[in-house]
Amino acid sequence: MQRAQKVISTNRKARHDYHIEESFEAGIVLTGTEVKSIRNARVNLKDSYARVEGGELLLYNMHISPYEQGNRFNHDPLRIRKLLMHKAEISRLSGKTNEKGYALIPLKIYFSGGLIKIELGLGRGKKLYDKRRDIAERDSQREVERAFKDNRFS
Repeated sequence: MQRAQKVISTNRKARHDYHIEESFEAGIVLTGTEVKSIRNARVNLKDSYARVEGGELLLYNMHISPYEQGNRFNHDPLRIRKLLMHKAEISRLSGKTNEKGYALIPLKIYFSGGLIKIELGLGRGKKLYDKRRDIAERDSQREVERAFKDNRFS
């Protein structure tokens, strides 16, 4: 049974900078004020990444703004957060990320049945010419769609 997903934030730069080959869903360990900030969509995935260290999956540089009413219970906005996955999946990801050029990049953070989940992408960094080719393909596709739309209604 598929649970409803409400996307909170996406990392749009990830698909621009990486070839995403696989994606995985992971839970995330959060404090109470972090959850309240995420509910207010005060989260940024832009420069974040995940790594496997000591058999655990850790998320770095995800910025969650402090909760306004959190006072002394607030958290460090850039603290390292633990991600929750099965041990077999973590060891598989560890093997993949040890290969040359692979990285774990957060793609989006969302609610799934009341729980906050994060989608991780296993990707390889794009070269500058790959980025240019993607932009050219997107522009040509847009022109084709525009021409098709103009011809259909003329």
